Amino acid sequence: MILLLQYMLIFASVLMLVALGGCFSEHSGVINIGLEGIMVMGALGGALMMKFLPAGVPAVAIILLVVLASILLGMLYSLLLAVAAINFKADQTLVGTAMNLLGTAAATVFVKAMNTAEDVDNVSSIIQYIGPKRAFLVNIGSFEFNWFMLLALIALVVSYVTLYKTRFGLRLMACGEHPQAADSVGINVYRMRYAGVLISGMLGGLGGIVYITAGVSEWKFENGVAGFGFLALAVMIFGQWKPSRIALAALLFGFFRALGNVYTGFDFLKAMNLPAAVYNMLPYIISLVVLAFTSKKSRAPKAEGIPYDKGQR
Repeated sequence: MILLLQYMLIFASVLMLVALGGCFSEHSGVINIGLEGIMVMGALGGALMMKFLPAGVPAVAIILLVVLASILLGMLYSLLLAVAAINFKADQTLVGTAMNLLGTAAATVFVKAMNTAEDVDNVSSIIQYIGPKRAFLVNIGSFEFNWFMLLALIALVVSYVTLYKTRFGLRLMACGEHPQAADSVGINVYRMRYAGVLISGMLGGLGGIVYITAGVSEWKFENGVAGFGFLALAVMIFGQWKPSRIALAALLFGFFRALGNVYTGFDFLKAMNLPAAVYNMLPYIISLVVLAFTSKKSRAPKAEGIPYDKGQR
């Protein structure tokens, strides 16, 4: 039971971070379908930082540097969406889809090219890059606490306060609801949308490194992040673009994803004699069912996905 709780919290942390990122982007008016690709690039940045860190670096420094590298690469990659969607008014769904395909392919090619002289059969295995992985873990009795759980909780609180209690957050949401009205009172819609997309890149990149250091024991770049970016989108929609509801949705989806890791520890689940793949598919099946029944009641920001033209009123 403790192991189930442990996995549920870490998977929920990943989903919550990435879904909050999507929430900021969509509240600004930009649909971010490219969260999957952003997660991969964030994971790449953090993994490379861990690879090149010298031995003997303090645990606190490891955490800070890895988090920083993941955030920076995630934000840089999200600029592709920002420039294409805001400056060139491209179709946001198509750009996000292209980012997902490019992210996994680019990370794989980069890592294999960088390690040509090494063991080519295993160069993409994250096991090679996470020698300092234990720096993120603290054992509390039989429970293995991961510092990223605390980071996700902090991100949740900061996101709620930012969106609903600050001038920046209210302006951001105004740009996703009525950008023309926001512009008429002096709000720079383009700047706010850039901010929303960059925040989604920051949180998406952070979610990527959480996934590979805490969510899985082994990871290969060519496998991407197993659809967690799309699951995060489902969490965001199910949570109605509100941080508090997103947190609850992340716990629900995290629970079903955790079952795929620990179902063998429950006799009644073992007695059902279902293949392991069924339990791994549960969160994706649940997301389809949940969205099928709740999508009609969803209220997305009114102007999301609509390129803003300053000349139109």
